[in-house]
Amino acid sequence: MKKEKDAAPAAANPAPRARTAWETVQLARNPGRPAFRDYAARMCDEFVELHGDRLCADDPAICCGLARLGKLRFALVGQQKGVTTEERIACRFGMANPDGYRKAMRVMKLAEKWGLPVVSLVDTSGAYPGLDAEARGQGEAIGRNLLEMAGLRTPILVVITGEGGSGGALGIAVGDRVLMLENAVYSVISPEGCASILWRDGSKAPEAAEALHVTARDLSRLGVVDGIIKEPEGGAHADPASAVALVREAVEEHLKELLAGPSGASLVEERFRKFSAMGRFDPRKSVVRS
Repeated sequence: MKKEKDAAPAAANPAPRARTAWETVQLARNPGRPAFRDYAARMCDEFVELHGDRLCADDPAICCGLARLGKLRFALVGQQKGVTTEERIACRFGMANPDGYRKAMRVMKLAEKWGLPVVSLVDTSGAYPGLDAEARGQGEAIGRNLLEMAGLRTPILVVITGEGGSGGALGIAVGDRVLMLENAVYSVISPEGCASILWRDGSKAPEAAEALHVTARDLSRLGVVDGIIKEPEGGAHADPASAVALVREAVEEHLKELLAGPSGASLVEERFRKFSAMGRFDPRKSVVRS
């Protein structure tokens, strides 16, 4: 009688494939991800919006106000991409004018005056590149925010919730603690923009995304961000309510830690050291390629 062959062992469940940087970019841009007003409504127990930069206009691409989470009171600022088509057009898909950055700084200065911390939610592909924006001082407004936030004598917590693009993101992203959602991205330029400059070919955006190290995992390893907030399975767009709840939990935890830490001049000094250490060249770790 012919002996039957032993049954082949059951294949182990393969580990899930890690997402590529380009796949993460697509998730970060998903229109179903929670927007600023979702966080203001669901994360905060109270939110009172403040309008206008007291100089020119009220930019809907950046929303600001005073918020409460439990017993924690803080100023909340962030980019608003919009939900409906009309709202997205009005908000320029989250690309702010100079008025938006000046409005954000006005509210941050109020927070400093009243002894409140600042929570900043970043989600923009970049600052608005329109002629009117440049005429009203887009570069100056962003540069002014970088200068003022660096010296703000109150804790600043930044959360990259979707796209963190170029100077448009940096204008509200100088923080004592910078967190990123798991599928958010943060970069000096969009992958498409990088590809068009380096290779004169926008189709090479996936390669550019890898080279730019835009993902939360890469930026955490490089020390650019201080923590990663997990997202629901499938991404924040798959379960917006759970995603907001996870951000609320992280904001509450890190705000308490920041408020228990240094204040005043000591806080500013620590913030300065944090950002000064980024990109520091270490010849012992340099790699020379032929």
